[in-house]
Amino acid sequence: MARETQKKDPSRGAAGLPPYFNIDPDAALSDLDTPTSTGGFAEIAEACARGRADLSSRGMNEEGRKSLRLFSTWEITRYLIPVAQAHFRRVLKANPDLPQGRSETEGGAKWFTLDEVLRLRAHFAAQGSKAKDYTPYRPEGLPAKMVAVANFKGGVGKTSTAAHLAMSAALDGYKVLVIDLDSQGSMTSIFGGRVEDEWQTAFPLLARHYGDHLRLENQRRLDRGDAPQPLDDSLSAAMEMTAADVIQPTHWPNIDLIGAQLNLYWAEFQIPVWRMAARSWKLWDALTERLEADGVLDQYDVIFIDTPPALGYLTINGLSAADILLVPMGASFLEFDSTGRFFDMLHSTFASIEDGENLAARALGRPEIAFEWDAVRTVITRYDSAQQGELAALMQAYLGPTLSPHRQDYTALIGQAGEQVNGIYEADYRDFNRETYARGRETFDATYAAFKRLLLAVWRRDELQMQRAAQ
Repeated sequence: MARETQKKDPSRGAAGLPPYFNIDPDAALSDLDTPTSTGGFAEIAEACARGRADLSSRGMNEEGRKSLRLFSTWEITRYLIPVAQAHFRRVLKANPDLPQGRSETEGGAKWFTLDEVLRLRAHFAAQGSKAKDYTPYRPEGLPAKMVAVANFKGGVGKTSTAAHLAMSAALDGYKVLVIDLDSQGSMTSIFGGRVEDEWQTAFPLLARHYGDHLRLENQRRLDRGDAPQPLDDSLSAAMEMTAADVIQPTHWPNIDLIGAQLNLYWAEFQIPVWRMAARSWKLWDALTERLEADGVLDQYDVIFIDTPPALGYLTINGLSAADILLVPMGASFLEFDSTGRFFDMLHSTFASIEDGENLAARALGRPEIAFEWDAVRTVITRYDSAQQGELAALMQAYLGPTLSPHRQDYTALIGQAGEQVNGIYEADYRDFNRETYARGRETFDATYAAFKRLLLAVWRRDELQMQRAAQ
């Protein structure tokens, strides 16, 4: 008779018990380090800073800055300019003034910078078939669309989604601005931004909006014979700044950035102080009105706003500025539950603002305010169809059109690109099997396609309304 052998369960101890039994306190004590003081946090932060600098340097060039990779003829004709490779080569040969690319080996494939790709796209748009969309739809006479990506639950892929949508839009030919309102600065790191202090973030724009309001209030005070409220040194400095002072270029030729760093969190404490000093200041309009006043909405096509994972004053500004709200979430009960509570808090917050403002507006005979978004969509991220299909279908049934039918799969390409502190579109497909790369980026291309369909619909609705108003 064959003898049965039992495989040892690695989750159980030597005596077959779970590993949390028979832990010797003295042995545990020998592993324990000394108590942590306040200064210990600084040491841990410094260790993380060194590690962050080491990891982020992997995506940088010899000058210590991020640089965008080149794009091959295969990649350009498959993903960026819809023409056959043979036709692409014929056009380049017939137009020697166009970018000709460079070969890394004699007779090898041609590689181009994204700036060169954009020039080539413009040529095909002007000279190529009118039946093909070489450049993306963008109505004339309308401002940029602002897109906030938000959820107060961390780890749902909020920053990753915003970054990849920004890169997708840039590859599609749009001029993009990314605004990082999260003091953790993850989006800023992705785009290689350098932010020394809060004066290189969105903070001066909010401060200037308050300063402008205070000046108007002070003029009213003077007219009544009352003493004005003084502008402190910080507000006086902010009054000299515009959006151009905080917008920085990135390694993408058509993506600019308003970055963030830890000091930006100070705004969460300063804004309520300003609001208490001037109750009539509409703090939720600060970002929108400063971007509009500084001409930013005319300089870009799409503006992506990455918000903090909390419903604070910075998030309120980002959400209030947005035309489109995207809410990433995982296909799990806890994330579905948390996202529902997030929407409940959005309702409470903005309804409270409307009620407070409109009470005064009705008393004074002024127009009432009402917040409105062109579109709101939730997006399932990090999706595993084998494990989460049933729950995702249930979520779709409850949320209906609010939940995008596209689900963003988690692929190995995400992890590998992340190790190099790059987005998926920044990864060189030569680091993978070409078909592995093609499959890996499919889910992000589909995510962008779903977003672009939404963007174009919103723009088209605005365009038709503008045309009817002009008749």
